[in-house]
Amino acid sequence: MDSMTENNTEITVKAKDFTALNIKQEYTDKLTQHQITEPTAVQAQAIPEIMAGTSLLFQSETGTGKTLAYLLPLLQNIEKLENPKKEVRIVIVAPTIELASQIKSQVQLVTESKVALLVGGAPIKRQVENLKEKPLIVIGGPARLLELFHLKKLKLDGVMAIVLDEVDRLTAKEMIDTTLELIQAMKKDVQLIAASATITKNTRKILQDTRIKQNGKSESDLKTLFLPPEDVLRKRISHYALFAETRDKIETLRKLLIAEKPEKALVFTSKLDQVANIVSKLKYKNIDCSALTAKTEKTERKATIDRFRSGKIKILVTSDLVARGMDIPNISHVIQMDMPADDDFFIHRAGRTARMGKTGVNIVIGDAFEMRKYAAIEKKLKITVYPRMLYKGKLIDPNEVNKENSSQSQ
Repeated sequence: MDSMTENNTEITVKAKDFTALNIKQEYTDKLTQHQITEPTAVQAQAIPEIMAGTSLLFQSETGTGKTLAYLLPLLQNIEKLENPKKEVRIVIVAPTIELASQIKSQVQLVTESKVALLVGGAPIKRQVENLKEKPLIVIGGPARLLELFHLKKLKLDGVMAIVLDEVDRLTAKEMIDTTLELIQAMKKDVQLIAASATITKNTRKILQDTRIKQNGKSESDLKTLFLPPEDVLRKRISHYALFAETRDKIETLRKLLIAEKPEKALVFTSKLDQVANIVSKLKYKNIDCSALTAKTEKTERKATIDRFRSGKIKILVTSDLVARGMDIPNISHVIQMDMPADDDFFIHRAGRTARMGKTGVNIVIGDAFEMRKYAAIEKKLKITVYPRMLYKGKLIDPNEVNKENSSQSQ
């Protein structure tokens, strides 16, 4: 993982509450209603920078509150404008429909300002109608946003800030051209905010070069904020390895779910066609669960996520679609049915649990090859992986079984 290591900004700002960061009471009151009272490290550091109008690239671990870190100061900055509600002022770009929808929910958590969700897979005609209502904030994928701009339905003249959420995905090969074209469509002094849990030096260089090209200056005005890790992966997530041959994995998953009785479990597989298979076999064995993939129809995807978020669904089986940036509260267990090809996906998968200061469990069900890969990631990420086995309806340390068998044989 080619993480940024240069120009790190140390965390010097500590705030016991959001008023210490000059966040207005109308916002803090709404945050308090949702039991959000103390700023996280990234919020304490990023909010003053963004409020001051700084273009900022920041990296912080999953579950540390990056969305509110940029949202709160930008909303307050809008209020300083003469006619703040006359046109689109904030554009938030996200790589997936799920993340875009989630960001919209966060916006509506703190403000009643009009917001439009502009994503692919939904009727563009309806989105054009939404834009006629003059939303203050638009959120969507780069392709749909750019399409609406070229159709002259989305006007960007009044935009004061563009946010790239999960910027590493937005600057990956399949999205980079569209993302950069969208940035270049903005006025040259637009404030650029970019955030993700994993950011490479290459991503930073791309954005810095884009800023130089955009505003015609010899140096980039993009500031880098690299938050020291809170060690969420090491300190708040328990990592377990559960061996199973490929043919036995779904049955092992069934037994695991019965043994652990998770409050809320997110089950990942890299194989898209396996999602439906896993759900079908679990349901056959009377395990209530739902599926979510990129092929799931948009309205059904939203309904499924809403049910999972509310707790009506306790087990959600998905591809890596949901691993990026999805913030669903109270996920107690992440279960990986394989090891992803990209190490960053392991981090994003595991990071769906233990969010906002809570603890969680990450379990990999793997064969011999995957266990070797898991061991390599354990060393690379400096986490501790504990072997586990299912025994008498419980997930336990194999050493305990050996001790029990040894005492019985004496």
